[in-house]
Amino acid sequence: MMSSSLSRWLVGAGTLLALPAAMAAERVNVVTSFSILADMVENVGGEHVEVTSLVGADGDAHVFSPSPGDARSLAQADLVVFNGLLFEGWMERLIDASDYSGPLVTATQGVDARAFTPQAEDEHSEHDEHKHDDHGHDDHGHDDHGHDDHGHDDHGHDDHGHDDHEGHAHGNEDPHAWQDMQQAQVYVANIRDGLIEADSDNADTYRANAERYLEEMAEVDSEMRDLLSEIPASTTIITGHDSFGYFANAYGLRFLSPVGLSTEADPSAASIADLVDVIEDQDVQALFHENMTNQSIITQLAEETGLPIAGTLYADALASEGEASTYLGMMRHNAEVLNAALAQPGHDDHHASNHDDHDDHDDHDDQHDH
Repeated sequence: MMSSSLSRWLVGAGTLLALPAAMAAERVNVVTSFSILADMVENVGGEHVEVTSLVGADGDAHVFSPSPGDARSLAQADLVVFNGLLFEGWMERLIDASDYSGPLVTATQGVDARAFTPQAEDEHSEHDEHKHDDHGHDDHGHDDHGHDDHGHDDHGHDDHGHDDHEGHAHGNEDPHAWQDMQQAQVYVANIRDGLIEADSDNADTYRANAERYLEEMAEVDSEMRDLLSEIPASTTIITGHDSFGYFANAYGLRFLSPVGLSTEADPSAASIADLVDVIEDQDVQALFHENMTNQSIITQLAEETGLPIAGTLYADALASEGEASTYLGMMRHNAEVLNAALAQPGHDDHHASNHDDHDDHDDHDDQHDH
């Protein structure tokens, strides 16, 4: 017969074994649209969140097709975080299909959106630098997006006609704002506020985690500026698709690609020929793959020009492992790869005249005080 003391010990042990499951059940169930947002949420949420990313590491959100299981994941979520600016053309329909009615975070709410004109995809021959210096930020009033309350009914994206474009049309604003780490501060503030809305009991922890994360971002941003300042401003960088516009503006660089914002597009023969001309005219030194785009395009350019492929850059998705498997690591990795291939020490003054405004970013400082 079992002694009463042994019985009490077994009951106590069972209670202890049950604690981790109970603690996990109390975590905020957050669903994000893609891997970069998932990493940001994990940094701000810490031990209080359980994060699921619909598009995983090395995955391409441009061509993602949600499944019924994804709709179930949203239905069970406590918080949903997505980029906005039409980056995930499929997201609104998925939310509707899931009947999710909880808080929504549009990570780009309040960013200084970079204008993108679809016609730019066919203008490589004019060598217009994708109009990086005249994007008319003041014309993009973000109140029109209707995201102030993170409410599902306020998202009003039906006007963009997703169904007519298979859910992948980007519109006239570049959605890749995380590629500027100053803009990414807005992402962190929005995620912090969304977590507080979903779980006010841990508000102080979310604020502290966000502040720590913002400090880490500032340190990496400074490291990147040191690395990228050694690349001459006249350097042209060729990548798989047009996802580095914010990066170019922030760090004083020039990117061109065979296709536009979406990885779905196939470059025309004329676009490839124009890029070959650019490569020859501007003495391009190296080409770069992207982790989640069709690498055959850059490989074709390398074969036609004889240029080396100097490494892999990460634009729209984290790596599945290694340094680029976190957002900060990804950004540092990109700067290191570009520096290794293109740096010329001594060319460290090309940011000063055109990019001083990125050092101030007074508008973004307000995000820390929400």
